Amino acid sequence: MLLKDEKQEIIKNYAVHEGDAGSAELQIPVHSTRIKQLTEHLKANPKDNHSRRGLQQMVSKRKKFLTYLQKKDINRYRAIVESLGLRK
Repeated sequence: MLLKDEKQEIIKNYAVHEGDAGSAELQIPVHSTRIKQLTEHLKANPKDNHSRRGLQQMVSKRKKFLTYLQKKDINRYRAIVESLGLRK
């Protein structure tokens, strides 16, 4: 679970405009952070299938956000992928 101050830090770094809470550029880093946390959890708890399903859903949702952003504005897509270190 993302802590409130962790999420506020992500919002501060990736928000497109003041009061931004739902743009694709913001949702992608939030999902990426949560995916990293769940991956670490699953390394310690390999039989936790409920969390594994949640992880798969988050990865799918992040992929949809990335696809949307790629179609809408390729420059913003490239910037967010580079800043998060995705797609090596």
